[in-house]
Amino acid sequence: MAVQNKLASSSGKKLPFTVAIQSDGYKRLIQNTLADPKRAARFVTAITSAVSANPALQECDAGTILSAGLLGEGLNLSPSPQLGQYYLVPFNDNKNHRKTAQFQLGYKGYIQLAIRSGQYKKLNVLPIKAGELVRFDPLNEEIEVQLIPDERQREEAPTSGYYAMFEYTNGFRKAIYWSREKMESHARRYSKGYSAGKGYTFWEKDFDGMACKTMLRQLISKWGIMSIEMERAITNDMAVLHEDGATEFVEHVEAPASEQTAVAEVAEAVAEVAETPEEADFSDVLGG
Repeated sequence: MAVQNKLASSSGKKLPFTVAIQSDGYKRLIQNTLADPKRAARFVTAITSAVSANPALQECDAGTILSAGLLGEGLNLSPSPQLGQYYLVPFNDNKNHRKTAQFQLGYKGYIQLAIRSGQYKKLNVLPIKAGELVRFDPLNEEIEVQLIPDERQREEAPTSGYYAMFEYTNGFRKAIYWSREKMESHARRYSKGYSAGKGYTFWEKDFDGMACKTMLRQLISKWGIMSIEMERAITNDMAVLHEDGATEFVEHVEAPASEQTAVAEVAEAVAEVAETPEEADFSDVLGG
């Protein structure tokens, strides 16, 4: 773990990310990867701000934070929690007795990537509140709802299901509806933390937000046109990148071998930054 060994204070303690990212090795890595000095400076400001806003994230290994952040930057997404495009999520690595940062795509990130493709005329995802659903015809994919007119009352009402749809510019249309029960089953199956009731997962903190993301993922990955950016985002979602090049997909997310290799190359570049900082560059891995 070259990064950890180099990025330590004279007392032997691991340096906080805000200090580590200013090290010569990391600065060269970011500059080599992003090329444009203004983009590099903006990235450092954005990622530092995101880490500073989350005390638990500040305890994470700096290399995994940088790897996850550069993946997000490669997708031209912002780490700002307010924008909800992607998140840096603290993850306990009990095997190595440390905390690592996990790249987690937000449902607004899915929307951004879909819009950029230029293929979608309409794209929508919506929690359906109790009493609003009149019927959903899965054969013709037609939904009839009576939305609660009062926005505040609607926001406070319990959610009974989720609806997502898209329409291409050429007129092709696809829509799906999941009940709250089906979404609960999905969350318990794919999130060990949620199934165990740990209290720290995104499913427990923002179930509707995770449900909307799941709906878009199900819709677009199965029936949508995906750009290279979208494919990279979906396959790297919920990945922890380790300094030794290993990739760990939390929540049972699986990726094709080619994408796992690409992610591993990112982690290896971060691991070697203190060894050969002038040569460290993974812009090809990030797609530019």
